[in-house]
Amino acid sequence: MRATKNRSRRVIGVVGASVLGVLVLAIGAFVFWANLTYAALPEPLTEVARDDRVSVAERDGAIVMTPTSGAGESGLVFFAGAKVEPEAYEATFRETVAQGRTVVIVQSFLNLPLLETRPLSDFTGLAPEVDTWAVGGHSMGGVQAWRFAASDPKTVQALVLFASYCADDALAHRDDLDVLSLSAANDGLATPEKIEVSRADLPDDTVFEAIEGAVHAQFGAYGEQPGDGTPTISDDRARAEISAALESFFGLAAEEGGVRGR
Repeated sequence: MRATKNRSRRVIGVVGASVLGVLVLAIGAFVFWANLTYAALPEPLTEVARDDRVSVAERDGAIVMTPTSGAGESGLVFFAGAKVEPEAYEATFRETVAQGRTVVIVQSFLNLPLLETRPLSDFTGLAPEVDTWAVGGHSMGGVQAWRFAASDPKTVQALVLFASYCADDALAHRDDLDVLSLSAANDGLATPEKIEVSRADLPDDTVFEAIEGAVHAQFGAYGEQPGDGTPTISDDRARAEISAALESFFGLAAEEGGVRGR
């Protein structure tokens, strides 16, 4: 009887050790995968650093971009795409910031925005001079932005999606939220077909725009991305189109009273 109990304990011990070993390997593999990031390209970063219209500072888990002419009254909290280093979006928002808007780019744990657990106030608090806030994100980052737009309607007055869409239709009937869905016509990941399907999950007055010739990776400055389409416009041209779309959206929003200042 004692021998049987000892054998049972050994079996349980072996099984437990095996399960623990598999778990450790799985966690290690996940961390290794998450750390294979898309790094920001050095040349666009250098161009931002040399632009005396824009100030960039790293503070409390975020990159804060402010116009050197003085912070405006509106700002954007932005979440990077999965495994994309947040610095890759500094070039994306260079002109937007130079035109007077504050942009806070979140540095998420393991560069995965869906793992973000900090409250929105941690990021808006980095620019207390800003009165009205939008949230936005690229790809997976857009899903995290959607979460904040859905859960914090008093703070979030606008939602900006770059090649992204919502997890469900929680925002579909909102009439107090301004939304821009900006996509890339040659995107191989967030394809035009997927963007079209996403219309049902967004308010009826959502602004949908597609950048002709652009691809998924051109929303940041981090090089090519597996599975993406082939661009037929330059990165500089794509960034100019993004800046124009943002300025048009925020300008229209302001006219209509939201971040638009409602």
